Amino acid sequence: MKLTDLKYISDKRAEQFAKLGVTSQEGLLRLFPRTYLDLTNVGSITEARHNEIVLVPCEVVSATLVKYARRPFVKAVCRQGYNYFEAVWFNQPYVLGRLKAGEYFFYGRVSNRYGMGASMVNPVFESADKLNNLQGIMPVYPLSGGLTQGAVRSAVRQALKNVHTESIIPYQLQKKYNLSDLKGAYFRIHCPESMDDITAAGERIAIEEYFLLVCAFKVVKGDREIARVNRYSVTGREVADFVSSFPFEFTNGQKQAVREIYADLTSPRVMNRLLQGDVGCGKTAVALAAIYMAVKSGYQAAMLSPTEVLARQNAEQLARRFPDFGVRYLSGSTPAAEKRSIKKEIKDGTAAILCGTHAVIQGDVQFKNLSLVVCDEQQRFGVAQRSALAEKGEGCDCLVMSATPIPRTLSLVFYGDLDITTIREKPRSRQEISTSIIPRNKYADMLAWIEGEAKKGRQAYFVCPKIDGDDEGTVMSVTELYEELQKSMPTARIALLHGRMKDKEKNAVMEAFRDKQYDCLVSTTVIEVGIDVPDATVMVICDADRFGLSQLHQLRGRVGRGSLKSYCFLLTDSDTDAARERLSVLKDNSDGFAIAESDLRIRGGGDFMGTRQSGRILTELKNLRFPASAIFTAKAISDEAFSGAYEISELRRLALRRYEQLKDIVMN
Repeated sequence: MKLTDLKYISDKRAEQFAKLGVTSQEGLLRLFPRTYLDLTNVGSITEARHNEIVLVPCEVVSATLVKYARRPFVKAVCRQGYNYFEAVWFNQPYVLGRLKAGEYFFYGRVSNRYGMGASMVNPVFESADKLNNLQGIMPVYPLSGGLTQGAVRSAVRQALKNVHTESIIPYQLQKKYNLSDLKGAYFRIHCPESMDDITAAGERIAIEEYFLLVCAFKVVKGDREIARVNRYSVTGREVADFVSSFPFEFTNGQKQAVREIYADLTSPRVMNRLLQGDVGCGKTAVALAAIYMAVKSGYQAAMLSPTEVLARQNAEQLARRFPDFGVRYLSGSTPAAEKRSIKKEIKDGTAAILCGTHAVIQGDVQFKNLSLVVCDEQQRFGVAQRSALAEKGEGCDCLVMSATPIPRTLSLVFYGDLDITTIREKPRSRQEISTSIIPRNKYADMLAWIEGEAKKGRQAYFVCPKIDGDDEGTVMSVTELYEELQKSMPTARIALLHGRMKDKEKNAVMEAFRDKQYDCLVSTTVIEVGIDVPDATVMVICDADRFGLSQLHQLRGRVGRGSLKSYCFLLTDSDTDAARERLSVLKDNSDGFAIAESDLRIRGGGDFMGTRQSGRILTELKNLRFPASAIFTAKAISDEAFSGAYEISELRRLALRRYEQLKDIVMN
């Protein structure tokens, strides 16, 4: 159904909606509100805490465009009762044309620290005249271009009347699981009468979406039961001897992973397995055992890594483990003559193992008898990239690894077309990382301590959330921190690293840090996937409240790679209960899977999925409020639907269509 069939939707307005990814009336229903205005619960600007989000009735006294350097902003002087405050909008010059003197409701985050007085940054606003005619809870939608909240609300409410929304879950299962009407759920998510309505409606819609997603993977996985082509001749005794040759004993989790991979490679079907585990759990050693099974049986293996630094590190490990099988390293920066030589050796079988970056996927890279593909840091690759490498051999077995701890239920959603092996233990030689939450008034003391550690030969990471800081001026940029640390720690050798640097520059900095040419590395999250630096014992994460818990845990895992005691410092200015609760989870817990479960509990499934996926369909779910139990329910319903008791031909067709929409993005 076309958008232009709706009242007040011209071709120009339809183009504005298209910028939000909405091109049909059905798409309007899936434009979920990013927040809600509770018009029954207004707040006071003077009583609001720093970082608290409030709805404030006020009078706009004046509004001006302030030309500040290259970043002009709109500033409004506002009054609530006898109290004046400022509201500012960065990168939104159009606000000036919409904001006139008069009564408004502002909804947004309050900045109220250092005794500087309260202000609001980028608040959503509606004129009091409009809101006085409205009651209850109003949805606030994402906007683009010239769209207004009123225009979006009008379009959505029209679409709710026009679009026929019917559940694809078999009717008997809807009754068994006491599922509410799907159309009613869409109505309540856009026109709620209470906050409870929002949660219940979000859960119902999420169950529908995850049900179809799980069904899609069930269908595809069943269709992809590929018969084995490559016959592995390696024996279990030989694999056990290889495992015993490591200078450390494998944990029980590693041993079980090796057994499962061996069972896969000697089964009648091709292996398609995810090996997931916490940082430092020993996944790479398990991957080396899998590669041994392939090359010992006379086949070739390829290992794909997301960065040159990590690929080179993996290649060095492979070369040490397989000195007699010919290990080659290939990346975009490999000299042309060397590339030609490597490609020739891989093609004629002189070299049995190829390790590298995306260069390994290039069309002119040909193998003699590739049988095993290993993808390191799977979350950095898409399905298409993994498939492109696997297609260079006939009936290739695939082992993909992820160091991002994901709860069991979400593993099903992210990696539904893979068998899953999870390693939970860590090697006994690894020490616990001491984690502390550091307020700004302890910042100088922390720097003095780190400078002392640098004099002892220890190294430290400093991580910033952004390269340029933020529009509000509350987040220090990575370059600003780099310059500040050079002044604050004059005896320390400090390097800078961020995503805008060329790959060659980034690799050089990381290798110089590993070689101890620097004491401190100031970086963005590009170090989240990086090399092992045994002497890096300190991780400082600036504005830690702006990161997800799982990402914080990943960053913390960059230290503690050796036998030395390591420390993680979480810097934050936030004094909200939510921020304290989240950071306390990290401080008191070292189990990445438990942390991920807590992240899911605290932020909800919608936020967790939204921040972890770039695909359009999963991103649409980001603003839904629903408990993690929705995923359990969807899985249970899907299992029953495929039990043989129901007619699922139509469901199968819809599931295949959904998988086609998702296959290149669901595992980015």
